[in-house]
Amino acid sequence: MTDQIHDKTAKRYVYLDPDGCGGGWMFVIVAAPTGVVYQSQCGGYACAQYEQEGYLVPLYGADLDEDLNAIFVGELKGWGMRGQEWQAGVLDRLRTAVDALGIYGSGRHDVSGPPSLVLDESRLSEAAEAWIPVITPDGPGVLVWENSD
Repeated sequence: MTDQIHDKTAKRYVYLDPDGCGGGWMFVIVAAPTGVVYQSQCGGYACAQYEQEGYLVPLYGADLDEDLNAIFVGELKGWGMRGQEWQAGVLDRLRTAVDALGIYGSGRHDVSGPPSLVLDESRLSEAAEAWIPVITPDGPGVLVWENSD
């Protein structure tokens, strides 16, 4: 065995939807020092690879990305937004779309139902299609879904 296999500090990388054939998935990557780094293609036509260390929480429901795709694919024409200035109306719709998503699998036992995610506006410059910074019941995270390109 190699030393890398025994190296407990080495990061493990998980590529979400590596062949682009996932279809209809949505996750939250909750930031945490797990040693597991999730990577996802994001940013619309930019086809950028973003990553976050943490743990993965799946979101369940039909057409969860419908409102988000209406913003990024429809209005923004698939060009993402990372580092761009947000227009007030688009930002309001993004807040509403994120707020409408419930997150199951929180580590908090004092929450009776699926609490909403909240757009993390302090990290808005990181936002892009299929990569939205959020606040979860367990702290900061990133909302990810299938990139449109």
